[in-house]
Amino acid sequence: MLPSLYCTMIPRRKTRQISIGSLKIGGDAPISVQTMTKTDTRDIRRTIHQIRRLEGVGCEIVRVAVVDEEAALAITEIRKRIHIPLIADIHFHHRLALQAMESGADGLRINPGNIGGRDRLKAIVLMAKDRSIPIRIGVNAGSLESDLLKRFGGATPEAMVLSALRTIEWMEDLGFHQIKVSLKASDVLRTLEAYRLFSKKSDYPLHLGITEAGMGSGAIVKSSIGIGLLLNKGIGDTLRVSLTGDSAEEVRVGYEILRALRIHQRGVEIISCPTCGRCEIDITHLVKEIGKGVQRISTPLVIAIMGCVVNGPGEAKEADLGIAGGRAVGVLFKKGRVIKKVREADFAPVLLKEIRKITRS
Repeated sequence: MLPSLYCTMIPRRKTRQISIGSLKIGGDAPISVQTMTKTDTRDIRRTIHQIRRLEGVGCEIVRVAVVDEEAALAITEIRKRIHIPLIADIHFHHRLALQAMESGADGLRINPGNIGGRDRLKAIVLMAKDRSIPIRIGVNAGSLESDLLKRFGGATPEAMVLSALRTIEWMEDLGFHQIKVSLKASDVLRTLEAYRLFSKKSDYPLHLGITEAGMGSGAIVKSSIGIGLLLNKGIGDTLRVSLTGDSAEEVRVGYEILRALRIHQRGVEIISCPTCGRCEIDITHLVKEIGKGVQRISTPLVIAIMGCVVNGPGEAKEADLGIAGGRAVGVLFKKGRVIKKVREADFAPVLLKEIRKITRS
């Protein structure tokens, strides 16, 4: 009930549309969630296994590190055995970009700060143009070109934007327009300003993220604030939540950001009370058990798990399904209607059974 009732339409910045494999990016296409593998790309088996797991949690684009020729060649076999577009991440060695395209990469990410200047970029662009392969210009505050650092006195938002704009100009001079841009820093405010400035100067699609955000709750907060504020201004066509740890968690957090803004509804949203002295059931254990049981469900659904009579019945009634608990017993709500009383020991199995009925999963 909640997704349709409270869904908002944030006006999107109108961008050019490009294609990465069969996926449309920019224009009126939905915002896509992507991540990057944490495996050694040369380990083909493990990389494929990880990407398939990421597909299972909704990843729509995946990026792999291309550290040498062996990694570039591995793309051929990896690409055959996955179902989402694959982006080759290139630093320092422009020849690896050429090999990655020959191996079947759907797109490239290049860093203008370390790719080696206009001449080396030219060879990449000409092959990408010939093969209709898009390129993301991935500006990073930590690896900005030395002349821009000197000119601006550091990796300022203005310097980051100029890095992107002049790289775009070089590409356009070669007749290439299949471009996406990112302007990432590890601090939120600098990132926000860079994207804001760029959006005033160019209509190329934008990939959002806070780079090197860190680990755990602090990293999730930084990413959610940075990405969320940009999305709320209509800025952004793809996103990646960069976390130290599991790539699947990056995807899940990405969807949570989109869901919080009512931009994209995917999977089960659990509304649960924070608990207090009134709570007489083990809410924490129940939420963890339900969360684990619904990880791979993609159908939009809102579940309420409440521990007392203050907000419990009201929240549970507004959800698609809900449990409002009391002392060792609770009531099951479905679409605003009380279905039955349930013993605390049966909360999880009963709720999961009802979820599977609705989602048929």
